[in-house]
Amino acid sequence: MRTQVAIIGAGPAGLLLSHLLARGGVDSVVVETRSQEYVASRIRAGILEQSSVDLLTEVGLGDRLRAEGHEHRGIYLNWPGERHHLDFVDLTGRTVWVYGQTEVQKDLVTAGTAQVFYSVTETTLHDVETSRPHVTYVDSDGRPQRLDADAIAGCDGSFGPSRNAVPSETFERTYPYSWLGILADVAPSTDELIYSWHPNGFALHSMRSPTVSRLYLQVPNGTDPASWSDDRIWEELALRLGHGHDGWKLTPGPITDKSVLPMRSYVQTPMRHGRLFLAGDAAHIVPPTGAKGLNLAIADVSLLATALIAQFKENDPSLADSYSDDALRRVWRCTHFSWWMTTMLHTGGDPFDAQLQLSQLRWVTSSSAGATGLAENYAGLPIGF
Repeated sequence: MRTQVAIIGAGPAGLLLSHLLARGGVDSVVVETRSQEYVASRIRAGILEQSSVDLLTEVGLGDRLRAEGHEHRGIYLNWPGERHHLDFVDLTGRTVWVYGQTEVQKDLVTAGTAQVFYSVTETTLHDVETSRPHVTYVDSDGRPQRLDADAIAGCDGSFGPSRNAVPSETFERTYPYSWLGILADVAPSTDELIYSWHPNGFALHSMRSPTVSRLYLQVPNGTDPASWSDDRIWEELALRLGHGHDGWKLTPGPITDKSVLPMRSYVQTPMRHGRLFLAGDAAHIVPPTGAKGLNLAIADVSLLATALIAQFKENDPSLADSYSDDALRRVWRCTHFSWWMTTMLHTGGDPFDAQLQLSQLRWVTSSSAGATGLAENYAGLPIGF
């Protein structure tokens, strides 16, 4: 089989890249290790930046997002005895949208622009340093296959084969805590996300829909979700989120999912080697505190699609040549913001650090410069920044 761009990975990054390439007249084929059902059900990010929403709308993927998603003007920052709202519209003129990664995935599958082969095994990249790279794999029926291409896009996350095919320098930070995340069949107790600092640890009240809440607690690394009973989770969430302060109440409900999410930052550079280009989690990971993971992947594939269309339709390789530098500029900005939010809000038991964190929170919520800096980064810098 032959195509212009072989895409490894059929998550949002891979399917969106295929969609963008198709709109630009470039053929692609996507191969994915997991089943379509597994990919569709992965619970991941839930916040879309303004730039991501604008892009999805521009390329015909915004109808259900705007009909069923929820536009938020800002967030709440909370610590014991204090709650402050940061209004992103007033500060920057931009908003964010609550719309889960699973919903973005549904929209991309419904669009039907990608030719995808699911449940493949033994995916291997070959000759990426030449002008004729190819991919071999075993299809879902157990038959060996070869996919020839002019370029390969690695959108296969942390554990796919693409990352290891790029000689690179890596930068990594592992944080000494994780998130215990829950999904609950209960209406959110807040109109916008609450980020809460507490001596017991960070807490976050997010949501997935008007009837489903998504909440998180800071826990030690290695925590077993089963060690936290439902009652204990709700009691700790109520304490950390400020139940009772100024009449606000956290409403508990049936918990349908519990999981523990480790926190780490990872950047691999460069994001290109020969005819192999990395995008999304294959090249970088951020802790979820800044809501940047899915948005970074969208920005990557937007840049990459533009570059590959220019190369194959206009014989202009300049954007492909600068892709890694262009993408990494935004990656490092978002990596810093995610680190900054994480270290401001998560406690480590050091009283000196705790006072520094509270000082930072007071500054962000009382200074227009501090609030604007947070809002500008959270609502999202332009793609190509």
